[in-house]
Amino acid sequence: MPAIEVEHLTKTYGSARGIQDISFSIERGEIMGFLGPNGSGKTTTMRILTCFFPPTGGSARICGHDILEDPFSVRRSVGYLPESVPLYRDMTVADYLGFFAGIKGIPRRARAAAAAEVMERCGLERHARRMIGMLSKGFRQRVGIAQAMLGSPEVLILDEPTVGLDPRQIAEIRDLIKSLGGSRTVILSTHILPEVSMTCDRVIIMYEGRLLAVDTPANLVQRIQALPRLYIEADAPADGLAAALIRVDGVRAVDPAPGQSGSSAACILETEPGAAVTNDVARCVCEQGWTLRSLGPASMTLEEIFIRLIDEQEGRA
Repeated sequence: MPAIEVEHLTKTYGSARGIQDISFSIERGEIMGFLGPNGSGKTTTMRILTCFFPPTGGSARICGHDILEDPFSVRRSVGYLPESVPLYRDMTVADYLGFFAGIKGIPRRARAAAAAEVMERCGLERHARRMIGMLSKGFRQRVGIAQAMLGSPEVLILDEPTVGLDPRQIAEIRDLIKSLGGSRTVILSTHILPEVSMTCDRVIIMYEGRLLAVDTPANLVQRIQALPRLYIEADAPADGLAAALIRVDGVRAVDPAPGQSGSSAACILETEPGAAVTNDVARCVCEQGWTLRSLGPASMTLEEIFIRLIDEQEGRA
């Protein structure tokens, strides 16, 4: 049985529609990325799954519990980290987690051990006696995740857990979330698309309350990338490189790309299906007297897939 089953879920606010007839399932131990522009319905969906408010139509089950018929069992099965983490800045980390252990119904004699367990898992042991208000933003996010993990819920729903963090803190939180996969089911909502590629098993993409895609990043590439692509980097002027490559037989389009070296130019080439252009592209660069730095296949990134899907929807609208 999947950890999460959503069927034809709909939520309206008067005449405004929050989400419209969405259905998906998430397997136990899976990390699912939840993507969409602002106003796409991600937060509405997460709040319904955590029983903050009911849907207008449809149904959802968390670990076999219906969100309408058995909301208390759902809440016991879910740990939730909202985008604005509700922290009491004048409490120590240990006291805060012990307080929330009591709210979650953990017996008094077991609360200290439960707090210690999640502090160890989230790398907070050295900060147990520090005031939360004195912690960095990254460690405050860790406290929020630790609170969500109290009581060993089977499902964690994390709304923008890395918002406002620096690159090092993002990497640390990402590693923490990856370590939770397998033992817990995780829904990760974020605007940082490379983070999803590195962390999640599958992704859900939403737009204006509708479901656009539910799949692995690799399958989305295979489905949406219409033409084969090559990445090339050479010691050459960017304009000259693009002008030379577009003349190679089998090359349909040339787009600029970030290079690995500040002195190099890089491009993504879209090629005709079945065209073997790699040797011709390399020869073209060498004939111009330029040094070829890199040449190989280039798949679409998750960011490009996301933008393509959104652009297609806006074009239809």
